[in-house]
Amino acid sequence: MTIETGEGVGRLTLDRPERGNGLTPELIRELAESVEHLDLDPEVRVIVLSGNGSGFCGGYDLVASAEKMLEGEFGSEDAPAGSPLDPQVQAANHDPAKTWDPMIDYAGMSRNVRAFMSLFHCTKPVVCKVHGFCVAGGTDLALCSDLLVIADDAKIGYPPARVWGSPTTSLWAYRLGAQRAKRLLFTGDSLSGKEAAECGLAIESHPPAELDAAVEELAARIAMVPLNQLQMMKLLVNQSLYAQGLHQTQLIGTVFDGITRHTPEGYAFQQRAAESGFKQAVRERDEPFGDFGLARE
Repeated sequence: MTIETGEGVGRLTLDRPERGNGLTPELIRELAESVEHLDLDPEVRVIVLSGNGSGFCGGYDLVASAEKMLEGEFGSEDAPAGSPLDPQVQAANHDPAKTWDPMIDYAGMSRNVRAFMSLFHCTKPVVCKVHGFCVAGGTDLALCSDLLVIADDAKIGYPPARVWGSPTTSLWAYRLGAQRAKRLLFTGDSLSGKEAAECGLAIESHPPAELDAAVEELAARIAMVPLNQLQMMKLLVNQSLYAQGLHQTQLIGTVFDGITRHTPEGYAFQQRAAESGFKQAVRERDEPFGDFGLARE
């Protein structure tokens, strides 16, 4: 994660391009710490979140946790990705013949939700700039931000709705309305950036070559407003989502995410990943939908 500031704008950039900016425990923790740092910076009025490389974020970096059955004791949120302390590895390690403790999954994933929601709870506006791809766990970052500006040709969606996942931050219905959210989550289908803007998931879409300039222009306009006004406007609008039950929805979504990894289909998916590799398991899951997926979710 890199941080830059200037002219009232704080810029956060996911910087694991060799892994599609795949989410690890360290990166998630660093995100929350970086948001807090910029929230406390009196010179910053608006935050822009983006990703380095070919896409914004391919979701959780699950290759190691899905492919390997690792041994060890769990309980540290400081665990590196792929170690036995990674929440996803806990699920991969579980023997389906033994009792499953759902609170192990919930404890790990709820910490991630709190980190993602630092974007939502931050007192300053957060603009998320998406190019290339934003799928699975990457959508938590995009939808917890206040405004999503996306490239016309970008891909955004939640393919794990097909198996082995539930959107933990659970903001799809709040952004799209119930019917459109069901359409995407019943199929795991993705939208192009242009489609995302047309249905209200994103506030704007632009040709890829014009995306950077459009985001900079929007951030500059927001930065012209006094910080106290921006803080009040964000708090005002956020209250409506709280009143609609966002906290309760996120609790259910996070518990469901753990359950999806312990269903018969979830175990079969993990076993296939262990046998043939995570990329192959994802490919086999998504090909019937005409969607060849990405390497990471």
